[in-house]
Amino acid sequence: MNKDTYIKLREFLDTLASGFPETPTGVELKILKNLFTPEQAELTMRLKEEPESVADIAARIVGDEAELAPKLEEMAQKGLIYRVRKGDKRLYQAYQFILGIYEFQVKNLDKEFCELFEEYLPYYGISIKDVKTKQLRVIPVESAINTASSVATYNKVRDLVREQETIAVQECICSKEQELLGNKCYKPQETCIGFGDFAQYYLDNNMARAINVDDALKLLDQAEEFGLVLQPTNTQEIGAICCCCTCCCPGLRFAKMSKRPSKLFNSYYQAKIDPTLCAGCGECIDRCPMDAIMESKDLSEIVDGRCIGCGLCVSTCPETAISLIAKPYMEAPPKDFEETLKIIKTERAAIASST
Repeated sequence: MNKDTYIKLREFLDTLASGFPETPTGVELKILKNLFTPEQAELTMRLKEEPESVADIAARIVGDEAELAPKLEEMAQKGLIYRVRKGDKRLYQAYQFILGIYEFQVKNLDKEFCELFEEYLPYYGISIKDVKTKQLRVIPVESAINTASSVATYNKVRDLVREQETIAVQECICSKEQELLGNKCYKPQETCIGFGDFAQYYLDNNMARAINVDDALKLLDQAEEFGLVLQPTNTQEIGAICCCCTCCCPGLRFAKMSKRPSKLFNSYYQAKIDPTLCAGCGECIDRCPMDAIMESKDLSEIVDGRCIGCGLCVSTCPETAISLIAKPYMEAPPKDFEETLKIIKTERAAIASST
């Protein structure tokens, strides 16, 4: 009976935006059994993708509101479902596995779960590789923006942060996972910044600490100092910013191993080197997280298809020979994360129907 429940839960999660594909090994079912009790699995499948009040959920599934409320709150505290606060009212909804349930496990990680997740990652990666719209995008660090010929408001990271009221910072789950697996990262660990509803969810679950705008801007400075790639939600209204390293972030790790990492990211810029200014010092080669710069005839040269537009090379060039240029014909990102997920879900459905 339990096995059937978890298979149904897997199928249900696979209908959500980022999917949850079946694997030949069944590791995805082991992950679900690690996280959900059978009762929690059944209740999750009865929730909608949109937030609802306890009263509305109880009325829809013909349940007792008084019994349902603590169950939903416990599941939200465990990071199995998502909770949004509207004033004093708490709203609950089913949520995708990545970005979602996995990231919500930041305070619950153990080595067993990390090993299961690492086994599952390649299967998940294959399932979404052809999806055009990504959940995150790459945004240039502040110092690189000054070199760009034109900058849209949604690419000015510090301006986006200054607009926020509720801000939280939490430990990077990718770094924590790798440390549990014996691969400790010595770059800053508290690097994931949430805003608005995401921030409130993490704060309510004691997974993060509240910070102000100045604190967040200092974290962005720190990220640039340590060569971390800025990956905000792929939205105009920013929901979160992940400050990522290539040794821990799964997306960056796998992209670095590919021939053309630029195809795997939603990014609005690419680096350009002026050969008349380049002194061939190699600083940019060491700095680049994607091995997108190589030495050629005593000068640095961009490798076709590898630049992801993070801008980290720009600030380290002593000759100011590197600048960012906007990619042509790039549409603005979706308005908010809800819209992004709807687009991804539509794209996944189109891919599935064509195969």
